[in-house]
Amino acid sequence: MIMFTRRAMGASSLALLAGCATGATEATTATPARAPAAIGAWGFDLSSRDLSVSPGNDFFHYANGGWVARTEIPSDRTRWGTFDILREKADRDARTIIEEIALAGGQPGSNQQKIADFYNSFLNQEAINAAGLAPLQSEIDAIAALRTHEQTIRLISTPGIAVNSPIAVYVGLDERNPDRYICNMTHAGLGLPEREYYRRTDGEFPNIRTAYVAHIERLLTLAGQTGGAAKARAILALETRIAEHHWPVADRRNRDRTYNLKTRAEIRAIAPSFPWDASFDAAGLGGVQEVVISELSAMGPLANLFMQTPVSTWRSYLTYHLIRNNAPVLPQNIDDEVFDFFGRTLNGQPAQRERWKRAVQAVNGALGEAIGAVYVQRHFPPEAKQQMTELVENMRTAYGQRIDQLQWMSAETKVAAREKLATFRPKIGYPDRWRDYSALDVRANDAFGNAKRQSIFDWNHDLERLGRPTDKDEWFMTPQTVNAYYNPVFNEIVFPAAILQAPFFDPNADPAVNYGAIGGVIGHEMGHGFDDQGAKSDAQGVLRDWWNAEDVRRFEEVTSRLAAQYEQFTPLPGLNLNGRLTLGENIGDNGGLQVAYHAYTLSRGGAEAPVLDGVTGDQRFFLGWAQVWRTLMRDEAMRNQVINGPHSPGMYRANGPVRNMDAWYAAFNVQPGDALYLAPEDRVTIW
Repeated sequence: MIMFTRRAMGASSLALLAGCATGATEATTATPARAPAAIGAWGFDLSSRDLSVSPGNDFFHYANGGWVARTEIPSDRTRWGTFDILREKADRDARTIIEEIALAGGQPGSNQQKIADFYNSFLNQEAINAAGLAPLQSEIDAIAALRTHEQTIRLISTPGIAVNSPIAVYVGLDERNPDRYICNMTHAGLGLPEREYYRRTDGEFPNIRTAYVAHIERLLTLAGQTGGAAKARAILALETRIAEHHWPVADRRNRDRTYNLKTRAEIRAIAPSFPWDASFDAAGLGGVQEVVISELSAMGPLANLFMQTPVSTWRSYLTYHLIRNNAPVLPQNIDDEVFDFFGRTLNGQPAQRERWKRAVQAVNGALGEAIGAVYVQRHFPPEAKQQMTELVENMRTAYGQRIDQLQWMSAETKVAAREKLATFRPKIGYPDRWRDYSALDVRANDAFGNAKRQSIFDWNHDLERLGRPTDKDEWFMTPQTVNAYYNPVFNEIVFPAAILQAPFFDPNADPAVNYGAIGGVIGHEMGHGFDDQGAKSDAQGVLRDWWNAEDVRRFEEVTSRLAAQYEQFTPLPGLNLNGRLTLGENIGDNGGLQVAYHAYTLSRGGAEAPVLDGVTGDQRFFLGWAQVWRTLMRDEAMRNQVINGPHSPGMYRANGPVRNMDAWYAAFNVQPGDALYLAPEDRVTIW
């Protein structure tokens, strides 16, 4: 059974942030004259520190302990920190734009009309409540009418029907041919976040499963379904069998193992009784002849499981997930029940987010670039893009010098690595060409219909890509997104406008803080091109072996040491970080901060950095890094991130990289016996 879905991560030139520091030949305690920084006197709020904490024991709390002590996580959040604060600001900025448009309206078919009607419809909970389940009833009835496995496959594969499935297909980039799009197949189908939630018998996992069954029963009952208790137990049992065939999440990072190009004939042979052709035809993919399968060993067992499971069980499973997935545009009692389990029980979030916040998120998902075009005009001046572009090039220079100095990499691989670095394409702020939404049909007072038509619009957009050259100017984040990414197939690093503000980037902040903050982030994204998975693509973005074999061995040896370091971190009792799952991001942090420090050193042109408020330049650099990863998390959310996520929690992103840098030891006089201390021979330097 297939669910079709859409998804898609010279020194003299260092002029951008060097002016205030270059030329200072003696240390001074005076703050240089400049426009006010957005945070503190020079980019860091000194009251955020906790000076009772030794930086060598816990650098995160030394730098951020004051903030931690006076900060509470908002009731509608599972975590709160730098990223979340900026995302809240971006949402409020987007809300202003959207509500101005919603008030003014627009000509029929215009982006303004679509934004207004999408937002107002989603926001109108009273109208949604009054409609009840009527908008969804035809799909509920269609599921109830299923009698054969082929009928079931065809329904699941029909665009716009929001159900789960053990096997999902989406259109993406071909990792071995960056000039084309291709269909990708992956395992899916779980209601809980990850397979471990079905398998583990320790801690809270049994209680979560019990609560999940109770939630399913309540939701089915609210939707007028009979026999909810028995159906809920059957759904959990089915999802448990699906989970048995899922790969461990760390294994799914391996790009060699997850690229398996198969023809349609080869796919049919995986499970001959499974009606593959019916699913492809229903999705509009009848002409597709090649598919990349991610978890190849799982496909046959999952296809056979589908055929062995009675259609009656699939009807219950599909009905539940249909209701759950559409909850935001269904009556409030449905929406509240879904939040109660997935928000409150699973993630520890006490309160649902205000409706306007969720409406902004929904409109950003549907018409994000139409909003982004206005956001950029208001919040991202042209000079910011130019400054950021120059900083990226400064970082490229520093990265190249670091590669040249590597002791573990051979000369031949250095040539190829240099070529890849030279071809990195930075995208800063916003796309050069905005997405066309003319084919998206948005109607007033039709929240459910708008969500459904958006899904169909996105799927048709992806269908049109097949057989067409890739669009290397496309962005996979909107400008109002507080995040950044590296795309190995296009060999590009992408920084949306919304992340390019304090504390990440402030033109009026001290250069050391900027290099530690946005410099570390730039280096992190560049580092993804050379992490344990990104390094498998060459300068043209092709997934292939381009390293000297001995270099691969040395690289794996040093990265294994880094993974072992992170596995010693224990965010919750009995729960350590997964060093292999987080390895790519940890490599990015390790190398990114090393390169950013190198670039900061070059930027001074041999001059001594001034001392500001008693804080040295090197200290400010590392404080800038720690400030970026300021985060509080609820225990439930922490557990979910550790089990499911490729990123280490913020505390360890602050502490993990610095303990591998000699400059940090010197800056804060870290000594043997300090908790974060590593002997020089145990410090990991990759880039």
